Amino acid sequence: MPLQQLVGTLDIKKAAHLVRRATFGASKANIDSLVGLSAEQAVTQLFDANLPEPVLPIDPEIGTEWITTGPDGDERERQGYFKRWLLGQMLNPTPVPNNQRLSYSTREKITFFLHTYFTTKVDTVNNSRALYYQNALFRLFAFDRFLAEDPAKAEFTIDFKELTKKVCVDNAMLTFLDGRDNSKGNVNENFGREMFELYTIGRGLELANVNRVPANDEDYFFYTEEDVRQAAKVLSGWINDNDFATIDESTGLPRGMVRGTPLNANQHSEDTKTFTDYFDNTAIAPDPLLLNGANQTEESALDEIDRMIEMIFAQEETAQHLCRKLYRFYVYYNVDIDLENTIITEMAQTFRDSNYQLQPVLEELFKSQHFYDAAGGVQDDKFGGIIKSPIDLITGTINFLEIPVPDMETDAEAFYEFTGNLLNSANDMGMDLYEPFEVAGYGAYHQYPRYNRNWISTHWLTQRYKFVRELFMGMDDALLIDPRVFIEQNFTAVGNDARQVIIQLAPYLFPRAENLSYDSDGGELTPLRMKYFIQAFLGFTDYDSEIDMAVAGWVDLFEQSSNYLEASTRLTSLFNAMMQSPEYQLF
Repeated sequence: MPLQQLVGTLDIKKAAHLVRRATFGASKANIDSLVGLSAEQAVTQLFDANLPEPVLPIDPEIGTEWITTGPDGDERERQGYFKRWLLGQMLNPTPVPNNQRLSYSTREKITFFLHTYFTTKVDTVNNSRALYYQNALFRLFAFDRFLAEDPAKAEFTIDFKELTKKVCVDNAMLTFLDGRDNSKGNVNENFGREMFELYTIGRGLELANVNRVPANDEDYFFYTEEDVRQAAKVLSGWINDNDFATIDESTGLPRGMVRGTPLNANQHSEDTKTFTDYFDNTAIAPDPLLLNGANQTEESALDEIDRMIEMIFAQEETAQHLCRKLYRFYVYYNVDIDLENTIITEMAQTFRDSNYQLQPVLEELFKSQHFYDAAGGVQDDKFGGIIKSPIDLITGTINFLEIPVPDMETDAEAFYEFTGNLLNSANDMGMDLYEPFEVAGYGAYHQYPRYNRNWISTHWLTQRYKFVRELFMGMDDALLIDPRVFIEQNFTAVGNDARQVIIQLAPYLFPRAENLSYDSDGGELTPLRMKYFIQAFLGFTDYDSEIDMAVAGWVDLFEQSSNYLEASTRLTSLFNAMMQSPEYQLF
């Protein structure tokens, strides 16, 4: 049964919620463009089949891209350029038309989700081109429904199963999980283990409703150590192609290659791989029709991977595992029994019914009443239910404030300095992009039971506040913003009304900001919080005796050009008070 679709239209609260969760943030104008639309109409705006492809990252030393031209240059520097370029894609890059920015950002958010799912570390892979092409693979499959509908791809299968198969022979992944060290005479189980535990069916250890108890210490809820050993044999005999000359037929992107030659894959295991009764004792033997005489071939090795992934995805728990990850990434971290048996199961059914495409699951989720928990009387709504990752905090802030990002094509050095400063800030907040602490990825997306609470510590919270402070008052001129100009351009009608500036601004900054009042309870922020914001804004101490005079004084400050600097300083205090707050850390 599909998720029930939201009835009615989006107000500012729901539109901002959709943008915060589905994208890396957007301008006020882009958020407002969704207000008044139905959920279905709004989601259509997030999925555009005709998005431009990213401009290739440029090496400022040579003034051109290096991805397609070759490895000459400082490889360690280029790995840094790749990460900075990737952050730039999340920051609404200038070549993207404004009417496509929400969709472009939606695609980048899915691409990032796929990185958190099929984790990779820059330091381990140690090859900027391999990292770029893996990221391009994720981006290609992000809008998989559109890709499958492309007449040029009609002969190919395009879905999440197919992406999983591609990842098995991806150059970056072959390095990251030791796939290149896995041969028939020296089987390395690392990749096979993570294929089950992380990328497909999962161990099920955090579930309370599993139907099967492991038979011994070597088994898990949905597979065994023997299954890992057999999977390692299926995945044996591959090596990364450092020349990036082996091109996948369906994606057009480089991939790894078999050891030996395409007609003699001499390090791929010739054994029949027999899996346990978890998988109905499925046996995967080399297909005689794909062999070259007695020799294994690249085609026969790929065929075995294909059959193994099909076998794993035939298990209902594989779809549940993926949808659980999607839910935690986009909706809420706590998946309890009731949620597992309703929402997750419904998402998984949509996943299977759509031929394992990811896009239809997300489209249905973003259109659903549950995504907003908009039913009458619902108490456990999802607004403000997730702590922002450092990347979400940074990109959402930059994109909402419309802080200009230098153009990489015209000024690569300024672009990399700007994005590099932001990555340093993310690192200070506890997130080293593309360098997660463990092979399972960033703890916030997988680590039971804390999940997103991993993003907050006393030190990291102060660094979040420092980031906001330095946007307005930092030493780097490229990061400064004039808040008075921002208010004039975005809140023109209420700019001279101090109370209304806060009331109108709050829904764009905070996930819960309805029915706000300075004097009566009932709003989603207490009067005490509202009074704190306006006192920080206008610089007075006693609300009861000074509020009217302070509000009246703001009119002159805002309207008189001679008071421009003081008005800007007051607004800086307001933005710092609102954005250096617990409420702003949530989305």
